[in-house]
Amino acid sequence: MAQKVTLLGLGSILMRDEGVGVHAVRFIETQYEIPPGLEIVDGGTSGLDLLPFIENRDRLLVVDAVNFGKHPGYIGVLTNQEVPALFGSKDSLHHLGLMDVLAAALLLDAAPKEICLIGIQPLAIETGLDLSGIIQAKLGELVDQVITRLRDWGLTVQSLPGKG
Repeated sequence: MAQKVTLLGLGSILMRDEGVGVHAVRFIETQYEIPPGLEIVDGGTSGLDLLPFIENRDRLLVVDAVNFGKHPGYIGVLTNQEVPALFGSKDSLHHLGLMDVLAAALLLDAAPKEICLIGIQPLAIETGLDLSGIIQAKLGELVDQVITRLRDWGLTVQSLPGKG
């Protein structure tokens, strides 16, 4: 039986770099063949509405802007228990929403067996539709890390013909 994996992009695309997770998953949807078992979700700033996309999944891969306390454009990877520990110290509304949905999945005994967050340190979190130059320049590297993780999990993710 094929594994069930959710790729979840978080953030507000109305707040410049805050929306990088959504931009990344949208790019993947347009540039790559999506294999069976992989569901790509634009989670925006949703909270408990994300539960159906997380519960009873084998794996959850989250892409988001994260304040790692590093230089803008820094890309970090967190896994399993590291993810809620990071979100527990943040004041972002969608991070709290993700905490709630992960807690609900745990209570229902339906949490993903493996969770990974690939985050990028934002530069500009202000009203605007465009990513900052630094984050735009690092978007390809962020997407590459997401694709690598999906492939490490055994998913066949290939560029669409004529793309990438």
